[in-house]
Amino acid sequence: MTRSLLGEILVSDGLLSAKDLERALSAQAELGGFLGRVLVSLGVVSEIDVVRALSRQLDIPVLGAEEFPVDLPQLSNLSLEFLQSNSVVPIRVDGERLLVAMLMPQDLYVTKALRLATGLDVVPTFALEADIGASLKRLQIDADPSALDEAPEINEAGDFVEHLRDLASEAPVIRLVNSLIGKVTDMRASDIHLEPFEDSLHVRYRVDGVIQAADPIPGRLSAAVTSRLKLLAHLNIAERRLPQDGRIKMRVKGRELDLRVSSVPTVHGESVVMRVLDRSSVRFGLDEMGFSPDTLIKFNDLLARPHGILLVTGPTGSGKTTTLYAALSTLDSDALKILTVEDPVEYQLEGINQIQVLPQIGLTFGHALRSILRQDPDIIMIGEMRDGETAQIAVQSALTGHLVLSTLHTNTAAGAIVRLQDMGVERYLITSSVNGVLAQRLVRRLCDECKAPKELGVEELRRAGLSRFSGSSSAIIYEARGCPACRESGYRGRTGIHELYVLDEKMHRAIIEGADATDLHEIARQSGMVTLHEDGLRKVLAGVTSLDEVLRVTQDQQDA
Repeated sequence: MTRSLLGEILVSDGLLSAKDLERALSAQAELGGFLGRVLVSLGVVSEIDVVRALSRQLDIPVLGAEEFPVDLPQLSNLSLEFLQSNSVVPIRVDGERLLVAMLMPQDLYVTKALRLATGLDVVPTFALEADIGASLKRLQIDADPSALDEAPEINEAGDFVEHLRDLASEAPVIRLVNSLIGKVTDMRASDIHLEPFEDSLHVRYRVDGVIQAADPIPGRLSAAVTSRLKLLAHLNIAERRLPQDGRIKMRVKGRELDLRVSSVPTVHGESVVMRVLDRSSVRFGLDEMGFSPDTLIKFNDLLARPHGILLVTGPTGSGKTTTLYAALSTLDSDALKILTVEDPVEYQLEGINQIQVLPQIGLTFGHALRSILRQDPDIIMIGEMRDGETAQIAVQSALTGHLVLSTLHTNTAAGAIVRLQDMGVERYLITSSVNGVLAQRLVRRLCDECKAPKELGVEELRRAGLSRFSGSSSAIIYEARGCPACRESGYRGRTGIHELYVLDEKMHRAIIEGADATDLHEIARQSGMVTLHEDGLRKVLAGVTSLDEVLRVTQDQQDA
């Protein structure tokens, strides 16, 4: 089949008029060059139309931007100057074949030079000028990272946003961000903190509840890294004056990660914190949450009740939501209608209807709760009791035959009762609706590879408060040492310590009489409640954690 000339193809496709073709041929005769470039320069046809027509004419495929690899091959015998001057980008090497993207693959001189320089069979493809230019810029930055500093003067806001977008799309920045997130799985981190300062972008990871510093990022890359993360989280990179929240979902080293992203403006730029939700590492079994056997039996009894409120309390990051998810997973979702209202929905549970709160459109906890009561639920989980309205609806739900699970921010279990009163819930309603309160903390587990035994005598046991649980005149506990397996921290992973406050008749009388949190706590202890500190001490004697760790976590046992 005889190949058609480029102009004839464009005219026959209705993309170019005969008159414009004559004008372009005249310009080509006068100025020289390829007809396609002349047509694009004159503005009579688009670049993509010319490329597609040439592809048909020359039987050379077109490479789209999405087909360009993130990591371009580095060929030592091809200089960057040659690639830039001839608008050529090496795409990949397959054995003895080199695939290249070219602005003008019909230029036989360039393809021959490529073959001689590399010793490979050159397979040319068409690509758009913008795609080739962006890839060449990435090659330049790979060769000389200081090229990122060469920012043009920017006067218009739109130009600045485009510049940030371009910086965030550079291969070194992409690799740097991927590396930052990739360390999460190696370090078992729960949060990544990126904090801008005058000289650099400080990077810190929270591992087992404790912040650890990592190598800082040069200040010149701060804006590019932040913009890359905001693009991934679908945030507005032009808005740098207001806090923003988003979410990144990505696969890292074979594991699906969700990252809850929060950015806030600071003096030196935007601080970004990413909360890591590692779905593959979450185990929704109450028996794996660190419950002591006696506490677990009582907690399951509370879950089995047909109605009432069961609260889980503790500070941020103490595993409250995970415990609620574990509790829901023990319930029969086939036989029960279970609804949750959360902000945000951290993990999706099979067979359970989960509602995401969206305050920006008026879908608050209160609004959602009023609506779901008409959905005929058996069990309702409220992500957090934040205000009096939510608390009142939860109480009414419990009184009308629903089991309500929720979280509350208090330091002790007994403190939750006083907090409900502060929210405006009457005392008689609390005694009628609340079944129990579970206070929770997370303590670091000792590393099994390096934990060191230490024998305590009678006096040492008494001073540490362990004599009540040891049952003998001496006991062996373990201390943290540090080894490569635990990154020299002495700890690896976390477990829960718990304090379960069950409301019985004695508690009801004390609440009605207006007892404060201290009195309620003392009454519960007299009734056999094991406190957070005491549950921690039991885990110290079991060799699960260290005495220092329990003291660190349980030093704030009183509500302010």
